[in-house]
This record gives sequence, C-alpha cells and structure tokens, in this order.
Amino acid sequence: MLYMVVESFRGDAIPVYRRFRASGRLAPEGLRYVTSWVTSDFGGCFQVMDCDDPALLEAWMANWKDIVEFEVFPVVTSVEAAATIAPDL
Repeated sequence: MLYMVVESFRGDAIPVYRRFRASGRLAPEGLRYVTSWVTSDFGGCFQVMDCDDPALLEAWMANWKDIVEFEVFPVVTSVEAAATIAPDL
C-alpha cells in the first residue's frame, strides 16, 4: 500500500538533514521509499512510502518523531483511482 507522508520539521531542517546524512532513512526492512519533495522554505517534506504493514511506518516515524511531526494518508495512484471509479461512470 502507498502512503503519502506529510512531514513538518520541528524547528529547522538542519537536524533532519544531519541525522539523514549520519544514519540514512532509518526505515525498517519492508518499508520502501518511493519519492519525496521538500517545501521551498525547508519547513517540511512530502514523501511517498510503500509497505504491506502499517506498523513499519510507525517504527520508521518513531526514529524521527523528536524532530519531525507526521501526518499519514493511505493513497492510490491516479491510474488506480480511475480504474476503480470507471465502472460507476
């Protein structure tokens, strides 16, 4: 399942980037990074993550919760959404 993860950095981005540089994404086995975008003011990030077990997301976020606030939204691709909706059109 795909998840859109909205991250708001607590304070500035420097601690986030330092931790990432030192330790990597800190994602447990089975949680896959898809892509991400950082806001132009460096106040947060939008990440798409993929996993079969939402507990993996929780484990990953626990490694960052001291410097990042999270919102998580299960999502589907536009192609998948169109295919699901098509029979009702």
